[in-house]
Amino acid sequence: MDFATALDAAASWLQTVFLNEWTYYQLAVIVAGYLVCGALAKRIEPRVEARARLIKGNPDLLRVIIAFMRRLRWLFLIVWLWIADGMILRFGWPSYRWLVATALTLTAAWFVISVLTRIIRNQMLARVTAVVGWIYFALYAVGLDRVILTTLDGVAINLGAVRLSLLLVLKAIVLSAALIWLAVLIGNVSSHWIQRSADLTPSFKVLISKLVKIALIGFAGAIALSATGIDLTALTVFSGAVGVGIGFGLQKVVSNFISGIIILLDKSIKPGDTITLGDTFGSVRDLRSRFVSVITRDGKEYLIPNEDFISQQVVNWSFSSDFVRIEVDFGTSYDSDPHEVARIAIETAASLPRVASSYAQPVCWMTGFGASSLDFKLRFWISDPSNGLTNIRGQVLMALWDAFKAAGISIPFPHREIIMKTPVEVTRV
Repeated sequence: MDFATALDAAASWLQTVFLNEWTYYQLAVIVAGYLVCGALAKRIEPRVEARARLIKGNPDLLRVIIAFMRRLRWLFLIVWLWIADGMILRFGWPSYRWLVATALTLTAAWFVISVLTRIIRNQMLARVTAVVGWIYFALYAVGLDRVILTTLDGVAINLGAVRLSLLLVLKAIVLSAALIWLAVLIGNVSSHWIQRSADLTPSFKVLISKLVKIALIGFAGAIALSATGIDLTALTVFSGAVGVGIGFGLQKVVSNFISGIIILLDKSIKPGDTITLGDTFGSVRDLRSRFVSVITRDGKEYLIPNEDFISQQVVNWSFSSDFVRIEVDFGTSYDSDPHEVARIAIETAASLPRVASSYAQPVCWMTGFGASSLDFKLRFWISDPSNGLTNIRGQVLMALWDAFKAAGISIPFPHREIIMKTPVEVTRV
């Protein structure tokens, strides 16, 4: 075939494809759909955004809604082109729908990839998803996807009766990652809904949230393996090896996981409790499957394994009640009236805002005759141990100092008397 013949064939193909009246019809349908869908999205997006702003305390759900809301034009255009493609296929010639079909493929690719990259938090993972997605859609648009898939399926090894191909491995990895990520996203959204329930205790909320998330991840993994053609019964071969691995390498992990479930079931610790474990005093911030997050008054966050809360002694200051009794020891001089000292101490403690006088009045008792002072013990209750214990003791001591100073009661300090058995002559220089 000479150059002139090839040029005539190309011109004939261009005329058939691009100068065909159906091409102009499809182009008009695409342009009209873009304009109509754009106008429709402008009217609907403000309403959806107003409803979305009412969502509080569920950032994962809000991120998904915003990702779809900002791309309503393309979602409507997909529906428009899908209807147009079906109409042309039904009432026209299949070859006349190439432009609408191509536009539908590209629009769907743009919509899916843009939504996924907006929802995925990890920027690196979002870029990889966009690149892989565009490569696949590009191959699909030019008709090379089947060739690539066949080539990948041809690279395989046989493991007994199981044929393991590169295509099967890639499908398993992609489907498992996508479904598990979707399961985690749904689990996070449902967790926020569960946390807002007023009928459940905090521990029960955490337990239900974790069980739902574990169930969704397991279900997603099973679906991914079944969709790739892997027989789930074949996994029983690895049960013995998994058992040995758990028995040796994952012993602590499993122990902490089971301890976490026990903690949630017996409700011994819940978010917001004030606890003391060893030298750690702080408030429980979060309960995880492996550890408990405890934040102290100085801002340090300790990740304590769940097993420690089962095997060690734990002081839960707010287990059955938020009220905690505090004791403050002090002393006054021997020339002070102990009855007056006790009265002033009780009134002073009751005047402080953090002292729960409505729950129980402070009491003050004389406990002994010290070497240099009359010894007293002041007892009072507070209802917010999470706000600190040392600071309330300091506030009470400062208030006692001011009250005793105003009443003329002195707080003694140790005195020492030196008796010289041998006369000593003092010489002034």
